[in-house]
Amino acid sequence: MTTEPPAVTEILTLDGQRALVTGASGNIGRGIAHRLAEAGAEVVVHYFRDSAGAAQTVDEIVAAGGIASSAQADLSSEDGARTLLADAGAGISCVVNNAGAYPVSDIRDLNGAVWRAVLAANLDSVFYVTQAAALQMREQKISGAVVNIASIEGSDPAPGHSHYSTSKAGLLMLTRACAMEYGPDGIRFNAVSPGLIDCDGLIDTWPEGVERWLDNVPLGSLGSASDVANAVLFLLSPASRWVSGANLVVDGGMSSISRW
Repeated sequence: MTTEPPAVTEILTLDGQRALVTGASGNIGRGIAHRLAEAGAEVVVHYFRDSAGAAQTVDEIVAAGGIASSAQADLSSEDGARTLLADAGAGISCVVNNAGAYPVSDIRDLNGAVWRAVLAANLDSVFYVTQAAALQMREQKISGAVVNIASIEGSDPAPGHSHYSTSKAGLLMLTRACAMEYGPDGIRFNAVSPGLIDCDGLIDTWPEGVERWLDNVPLGSLGSASDVANAVLFLLSPASRWVSGANLVVDGGMSSISRW
């Protein structure tokens, strides 16, 4: 039997929720953390090395009237993920797996160490955090929601990104598998796949890539961190209470273009 739907004014709120955002010291992660705090969540800002960036995210949220704290962890190991969830404290009901790496290398130039490092950063870390977070939610009887930040490259590889694209393809399948296995516990899993997202210095460091994108994307622009954050908020909020195992593509329509 279905329950009555919440009022419109209640469906994009995270009031009373505690949210963990991994990799929240930088562009997309910071945008997500800001949006979740704006929606009423208390946010735990995870970082690995960039303590200054994490402090900036926390300070900006607090200055805007929100509640935030930071936590450091290396998520490439099971122990690191467990430590992060312990440091985050009880009551985490929303998790955003955003931490990752984005190196560029042709397959012929890759070595095993680099390959494994990218998969560890982008896929293993999500597996470890998911296990730790879901266990905590089950023990605390929390019906939570998890959003994994994937990429359009998970289904559409780009030159030099084989390791990255492979990790994101695996992440999409992991998201679906978790939705299936944790659904009976009341925990939803979804993914967001961004296209090219603007950040400081992007146009200067990769002008040909930006030009190629702008020449082809139907909506005619780069994305922003807030575009990704809005999608994440939707998938964490009561507005998507019956959405699990989905992949929300946020790419300005780029995936709609014919490849023939």
